[in-house]
Amino acid sequence: MNVRRLIPAAALSCAALLGLTALTACGSGAAGEGRKDGRLDVVASFYPLQFLTEQIGGDHVSVSGLTKPGVEPHDLEISARQTAKLNDADAVVYLRGLQPAVDAAVRQAEVTTKVDASTLTSMEKHGNEVGGHAAAHDHAAGEDNHGDDHGHSHSESGDDPHIWLDPVKYAEVARGIGAALAKADPAHAADYKKNTDTLVGKLDGLDKEYAAALGKARTKVFITTHAAFGYLAERYGLTEEAINGLDPDSEPSPARIKDLQKMAKADGVTTVFYETLVSDKTAKTLASDASLKTDVLDPLEGITDQSRGTDYFSVMRSNLTALTTALGTK
Repeated sequence: MNVRRLIPAAALSCAALLGLTALTACGSGAAGEGRKDGRLDVVASFYPLQFLTEQIGGDHVSVSGLTKPGVEPHDLEISARQTAKLNDADAVVYLRGLQPAVDAAVRQAEVTTKVDASTLTSMEKHGNEVGGHAAAHDHAAGEDNHGDDHGHSHSESGDDPHIWLDPVKYAEVARGIGAALAKADPAHAADYKKNTDTLVGKLDGLDKEYAAALGKARTKVFITTHAAFGYLAERYGLTEEAINGLDPDSEPSPARIKDLQKMAKADGVTTVFYETLVSDKTAKTLASDASLKTDVLDPLEGITDQSRGTDYFSVMRSNLTALTTALGTK
């Protein structure tokens, strides 16, 4: 799924001038020229960025998402209509490395303001660590290491894109988006700052909830189908073991399944987590073979009728309940 990114020199010059806000203003014309309703027209690549932009922009922005509810964002293909919408927008908010089709469309789009969320917080590599914990058990027992079968990544750099599942990193992205909106629409800069501060305060509260609850966890290891929770695990002292690595559609090897079964027994794992937008077949097979339970841990790549909540905060709190139930308390 890697995409070669060729960035024009002019775009690089503009990005350098604007620094960490990732605000590109190399287009011809002022932002918002010809807006019929006076609102900033913003396109967001998928739900977590759409949610931030709506919360921060409030009544001053009109936000549309490229990824429809129920669509796995990694597999998104851009339609001609969406390409036209992107070119007509005042701004686009996206996460480079998550959706190759979006990256390609944004590179070619004439939209004035381009906000890349991957530049608004530090990105880390989690994909190559998948299987490392199970492999450690094998080494201790003098067995072969099968833990490197699933080092899939979404981007050339190998960075894990799932930053929104860490409330602290998500708050950093929120501040960057708030600054970008204020620069694109300075008449409403004070409102964008106020809304950003309110949202960041809520995310700080969520972070404290997670830290308090997971700090009491009896076991620190959890199994997921999709390695989306590396940032969350690192933030709260947990270890994520993923069946499929960073690619939700990859197939695990028999050796990986065997590793996970042994690890689950050694670490007292009770539950295999699956998600709503991909098949639960592998998770349920592993759980059945290892006499484990299954539950949903939602990576929040989109809100659907099957989501345990109606927005980012309610789904994240449902995830916390699922985690604390599975991990137990000391």
